[in-house]
Formats: sequence, structure tokens, C-alpha cells
Amino acid sequence: MFDPVEKLKEFIRQPSVSTDPKFSAGMKGAQEFVSGLLGSLGFNVEVAKTEMHPLILASYGSDQSWPHVLIYGHYDVQPADPLNLWKTPAFEPTIVGNRICGRGAADNKGPLMTIITAVGRLLEENPKLPLRITFLIEGEEEMGSPSFPKFLERYAPRLKEADFVFLCDTALPNENQVVITAGLRGLALLDVQVTGAKGDLHSGLHGGVLRNPIQALAEIIATLHNPDGRVNVPGFYDDVLDVQPWERDELKKLGANEEEYKKFLGIEAFYTTPGFTPFEALRFQPTLEFNGIGGGYQGEGTKTVIPSKAFAKISCRLVPNQSPDKIKQLVMDAIRARAPKDVKIEFVDQHKGEPYIVVPPGRSNTPPDQSPVLARAFRATDQAVTEVWGRPPLYLREGGSVPIIAEIKRVTGLDSVMMGLFLPEDNLHAPNESFNLDVMNKGIETIRRMLLAVAKK
Repeated sequence: MFDPVEKLKEFIRQPSVSTDPKFSAGMKGAQEFVSGLLGSLGFNVEVAKTEMHPLILASYGSDQSWPHVLIYGHYDVQPADPLNLWKTPAFEPTIVGNRICGRGAADNKGPLMTIITAVGRLLEENPKLPLRITFLIEGEEEMGSPSFPKFLERYAPRLKEADFVFLCDTALPNENQVVITAGLRGLALLDVQVTGAKGDLHSGLHGGVLRNPIQALAEIIATLHNPDGRVNVPGFYDDVLDVQPWERDELKKLGANEEEYKKFLGIEAFYTTPGFTPFEALRFQPTLEFNGIGGGYQGEGTKTVIPSKAFAKISCRLVPNQSPDKIKQLVMDAIRARAPKDVKIEFVDQHKGEPYIVVPPGRSNTPPDQSPVLARAFRATDQAVTEVWGRPPLYLREGGSVPIIAEIKRVTGLDSVMMGLFLPEDNLHAPNESFNLDVMNKGIETIRRMLLAVAKK
């Protein structure tokens, strides 16, 4: 059996940045690495071509009467920029204490290697294990999975044979407490562009006779929130699903400390939706954020210019039962209505993702038609976590998004068991990303036990 840390190092060394064509060799290397590793474990590996980056579909076991788990992951990573803020090379994995540092270490190469290792050990110990396993690993998650919907439609008949989806692309609050994610926020992303004059203008010759697009943009986006933090877009909250009592009870068990959270964030005060604690707002409330803003001269020194254009990048995190398309339209309508008439407003539609929620067994509103194998998987995960980590998991919605999980549900009808493995201090999407190796080792054993229990029925 291979050493998971050494294999993870090999994986991280592949600079698999899906959004940048300069990293095409790294994308190919990562895909071939995963395909080869699964092939060495006895999986039948198929590489499905797409218009961009291929998907890996690897299967084990053929008896249709066996339980069938579909394991999701991704081999692509975020860009490593800014490189000057990294303490160790971004694509040269480095062990620092109980952590392995490098881009993709926590998102999603470390968690994916945790699952693959658990499966490898399980099959080595139980070569006749009555369990069908299918890995579905994509290379476009960090760019919104543009090829995934077509793939799902094409492969839906095969994927529908599974009983549930399992993945480790969600978070833990700390290294001692496992969370089984019961919900994910959706996404609605768009850019707004404001145009004034037909070209940039000298501010001395023309200043004072026309509206500056930067000023217009600032005034518009300032209206999109009320002073109390609520999103100021008519209809924005209309479809928000009520929070169930059991969800609030689970969150209370987390025992999170607001002062420690403020210190971690480096802020003086929270700015949350009225009526919600910071930890409730993260999981139960939608947001509208500005992810980027620009216009005019950005270089050193000064340039006295009135720019022709200004832009802002907007993202909305959505909760059940909000529709990304509806929210985008509401936001665009609000911006158009509030824009001055002497500037031109244009939008660039970016990617989106539906919110997702699943109710674990034993909750008062568990769906009556829930798959018995899915229910067994939840119970098996609960037991394995309790045995390995010394305390039961919590079942919480997460503030982040894995949009493809809702898409899998829509196309195949499959629900997901999402076991978190990365930590707040792992710095996902930021310089000095790392993955806790103690969490990895406990995760390997937990997943091995869970899959064994699912197979045994």
C-alpha cells in the first residue's frame, strides 16, 4: 500500500490551475496522476473528454445487488498568486510541523487523497468487499464546473445506479470536531460595468461637466445594502427557507466563541443580518458581496484622468430555496433602477450554482422516501466519526458552495454525505494553504470504517 503523504506530495507538485491556460501541463499531469493511482488499486478508469478539462470516471465492483457509492472530488486548484506572500513554494509541498503546505493541499488534493487511501486500504484488507465504488473526479471545480452539466446528462443512466454521493470538500470548525454538512449555499455571480464618456478624458479640460463612472458606480453599489447589513434588493429574501429548530440546536452544540472568531478575522465588530448571530448568518442567510472593483488609473503616481468605464464584481451566496437566476435578475433590476440616466449600465453574466440541503436520519422532517442505503451511510459515518474522533459529528449547513452537488441531485436524484476535512486555518484559496496531517490520518480511518459498514449492510 502506498504512503499517502508521499503520494499527496506528488499530487501537489502538479500545478493544476484550471483557469489559466499556462498551466495545461499541470492539469494533464494531475489528471494522469489520479487516473494512474486509481488504476493501480484495481479500478476500471475512464477519462471522459470535455471542451476543457477531462473528468475521471473510475469504477470498482460489478454486482448490481451491492450498495453503490459515488465519490466526488476535483483535481484542479486555485491560482497561487500572489506568490510573494507564500512562505514556502506554492507547488513544492513542504512539511511544517503536522501540516503539509502547498496550493491544493486542503482544496481538494489532501481530502481526495484521504478518500483514495481509505478505499485502497479497505480493498487491500477486503478484496471481496461487496461494495460498488465509483470515483467521479473533475478538473473544473475552481472555475464553476462549466463542462459538468453536459457530462452529467450524458452519463446520468450510469450515475443513477449509485445509492448516494460521498465527498470531503467541506469544512471542520476545529481539528477535534467533525461536521457532516447538511446544506450548502448556492451562487449567483455577475459583473456590472458603468460607462460614461466614449473615452478617457483629461480631468482639467473636462472635469465638472460630466458624471464620473467611478462615482456613479460607488453610489449605485452603496444602495445595495441597508445600514443594518440587510441586502437592499426588493424580493431578495422572499424565498429563503425557514431554519428548522434542530439546525439551531446543532449549531449551539458547536460552542463557537464570537470573540475568538473576531480575533481570527482581525476585525473590531461583526456586521451581520439583524436577528442572527455571526455563526447563524454564515449558514442560514444569503449575502451580496463585492469581490472586486476598478476603473481609471491603477499604476504608480498619478494620472489626472476621468475614466470612461468602471466595474464591480458581485457575488451572492444563496440559501434554500433561492433561485440563482431569479436573484441575478432582481439585482440587475435594482441596479438599473438606481443608476443615473447619464451613464450606461451593462452586465456580464458569470457562473451560478443552486443551494443544496439534505436532512440526516433521525431529524423530525426527514424525507419519507430517503434511500435506505443513504440512511445507512449517514448512520455509518456518524458511528465511525464517534469511534475515531471520540465525539459524534455535528450536522450543520455550511456557508460555502459546491454547486455541482445540487446539480448531481437535480440530474440523478442522488443525495450526498459530505464529511468535512479542511480547517479555517488551512487558508483555502489564499497564500500558504496547508492541510493538517492528523486530520488526514483520522479521516482515512473514519472513511475506511464507514465504507466497510455500508458494505456489510
